[in-house]
Amino acid sequence: QVQLVESGGGLVQAGGSLRLSCAASGRTFVSYAMGWFRQAPGKEREFVGAISWSGGSTYYADSVKGRFTISRDNAKNTVYLQMNSLKPEDTAVYYCAAGTGGDRVTHYDYWGQGTQVTVSS
Repeated sequence: QVQLVESGGGLVQAGGSLRLSCAASGRTFVSYAMGWFRQAPGKEREFVGAISWSGGSTYYADSVKGRFTISRDNAKNTVYLQMNSLKPEDTAVYYCAAGTGGDRVTHYDYWGQGTQVTVSS
């Protein structure tokens, strides 16, 4: 079992930056790939990016590539999402998830409660 708690969301102006954190409980954190997803009002949850269990591999949605960076610290049971050059269309609730990796919601077994990110124009 893994429990996930996101933090770091907030209100930021377009062009600004935020760093989200996702703290995991449980000794098996290192066994999981970690993903970040987001969901805007009235839209489906969409993939943002993911990182392998070791941190050696990352991949991103085209919409955030070059602007967002995922990292993890297995010693701290934490995964991060650094978001730069934020745009109003990045406004959403951001979720971290633990699972087998990939860009599909169904590949992830454990989810956090989400943290709101709002980008003003």
